[in-house]
This record gives sequence, C-alpha cells and structure tokens, in this order.
Amino acid sequence: MHSGPEDLVRAARRAGVSDERVLTALRATPREAFAPLEDRRAVYDDAPLWIGHGQVTTQPSLSALMLEGLALVGDEHVLEVGTGAGFQTALLAALAGDVVSIEWWADLSELAGRVLDAEGVGNVELVVGDGSRGVPERAPYDAVLVSAAALEVPAALVEQLRPGGRLVQPIGPGGDEQVVLFERAGSGLRRIDVLVLARFVPMRSRDQQRGLRGGREYFGLL
Repeated sequence: MHSGPEDLVRAARRAGVSDERVLTALRATPREAFAPLEDRRAVYDDAPLWIGHGQVTTQPSLSALMLEGLALVGDEHVLEVGTGAGFQTALLAALAGDVVSIEWWADLSELAGRVLDAEGVGNVELVVGDGSRGVPERAPYDAVLVSAAALEVPAALVEQLRPGGRLVQPIGPGGDEQVVLFERAGSGLRRIDVLVLARFVPMRSRDQQRGLRGGREYFGLL
C-alpha cells in the first residue's frame, strides 16, 4: 500500500493529537522534501530519520504533540531551537505568523534553508548558533519550541518569552525526558503539563553541558 502524509496524520491522532490546525499542517507538508535521499522509502513512517552529525529528526507524532501544546492560532512570533532538517520548522511556519529557528550545525541549517525556500516557506528566519542562548535580537517571542533536552529551561529562553507565552521543552538528562509545557509567569516559568515521555538528544551549548549524559541521539516517544 502506498504511504503518504495521511499515515502521519493517523499516527498523530493515535498519539493523542486532536488540534485540527496541527493535523492539517502535517497533512499539507511534504516530509519527503526534507528527508535524506537514503531515507525516503521510510519517509511516511512515524519514526525519526538520520540527518548527519549523529542527529535524527523528531518523530512526526511527537512533533505534532509538542506543536499542539503551543496552542498557536496563526499570528505568533515563534522561536524554534533545533532546526534539524526543517520539517518541524515548516510545520511551525504553517501554524504561526513567523518563525526564527536556530541550529547548532551550519550545514544542516543551510540544507534546511534550501528546502524551505524550494517549498515556498517564506516566513522563516534561520540562524546558526547556540540554541541555549536563543536569538535575543528577535525577542520577545510569543512561543518557544525546544527540540533538545536539558535539566532545566535555559534562562535566556525564559527571558526571551513574552509574559503569558508558552514554551515546550524536553526536561531531563538526555535519553529519558518529560516533554513539558510551560507558561511565562512574571520573571519565571509556570509548569502547565507533561505532554509525553520521550527521548531527546542533550542540548548542545558552549557553557551548559554539565549534568547531561551522552549516548545514542534519538528524538522519539518512549
């Protein structure tokens, strides 16, 4: 049987996603455009894809759960930490007003940019750098989506989120996380909910690596 975007929509529904805007974005965004050539046969499996540097993309149903947690309505200014191959970036761009996406690896950011341009996604600004520091010159953000694990939300990301804004991040040592939804309240964050348990790569940072363990880098549901 031929597989396609509807397979990812069904997987997201099975994972508990009910936001029709998220499901519509998943249906309309061609994952094969963002997939390495050697992985395109499995592009509509609900599974991560290897993209180099020991990295994999986030499992589509997991991306959908995280996006649903942000509760975007279409006009938000959003920060994404971890561009990867750009598929999740494209989903964010379909759901928000504009997206600033920061990636540690310059070649991944460049490749994602080429694909996003080819797909006509024009409301995205790509940045190469340390995601734990965010992109302060473009702050404040209405929402922040972090696709890497840390023991706590980096202070810079909290500061760059507007009051009342939502942030979703995997919290844990790397490889065994709670994906947590937060809301900016006063000078800090208020923990709203644990969306799902999952495995994520530890966040790469020039000054916040202590306490994270290594291991196989995998972005998927537990």
